[in-house]
Amino acid sequence: MSYKDSFIHYLQVEKRYSKHTILAYEEDLDQFIVFAEISRSSEWNEVNHQLIRGWIVQLLEGGQSSRTVSRKLSCLRSFFKWLIAEGKVEQNPMLRIRGPKVEKRLPQFVKQSEIENGRIEQLFSSDFEGIRDRLMFELFYQTGIRLSELIELKNKDVTRTQIKVLGKRNKERIIPIGKDLHEIILSYEKLKPPGPDSQIMLFVKKDGRKLSSKFVYRKINTYLGSVTNAEKKSPHILRHTFATHMLNNGAGLETLKELLGHANLSATQVYTHNSFAQINSIYSHAHPRGRKK
Repeated sequence: MSYKDSFIHYLQVEKRYSKHTILAYEEDLDQFIVFAEISRSSEWNEVNHQLIRGWIVQLLEGGQSSRTVSRKLSCLRSFFKWLIAEGKVEQNPMLRIRGPKVEKRLPQFVKQSEIENGRIEQLFSSDFEGIRDRLMFELFYQTGIRLSELIELKNKDVTRTQIKVLGKRNKERIIPIGKDLHEIILSYEKLKPPGPDSQIMLFVKKDGRKLSSKFVYRKINTYLGSVTNAEKKSPHILRHTFATHMLNNGAGLETLKELLGHANLSATQVYTHNSFAQINSIYSHAHPRGRKK
């Protein structure tokens, strides 16, 4: 087994990274390996900081964004940290590497008026597929659940008042749900067809088989395209929307952190920037000297 394969196995078994993250790490490492072999440095002990800087230059000149390059360097940084810990190499060339400056990018979200203007309900039919799609949409918006988490929801994870979610690194969290959402769940369960996965998985297709990520993404993209002009239209945008609307309506950061399943508060604080406009509006109307003339 190669060092790369051993590292990927480590991420899967010990770190318990998601399939999406594993795939990204594999692609990034394969890309660097090709570059290193072209540069006649196929042995990891031969890799130095000049070679890595050369890769950075190639990526940037090839049109890769600073954010993408930084992500690739993060992968390489983790890999060399593992190589050192395993005694595979003696020097860590990443210690002398500083990535390109990345501009902070605020999460995009759908306006509350676009979500709650009554148009959403009209998009969904009353048959099985329509009810299922509406339930997916509402779960994304009302709970902030990730795409990978939604397709892995099991029947036993859902009760009248909450859902149990298995998040990143197999960390479980409980998210409360409201009466309206539970009623949609009941309607869906009445129409849910039998099939190979229906007895276990919450979401299935008409043939009773488990949903795929691409299937859910396409569905949500289509529905969002009917209600918003936002640049991005994905399940993750609904997660951002959930977080932003929660903060705008008084939720605390610590509570939101637990609902989103973030490992630390810094990941949640990014949403405070989106909420500042709402705070500013409240201040302008509420403070005697802050009111607009």
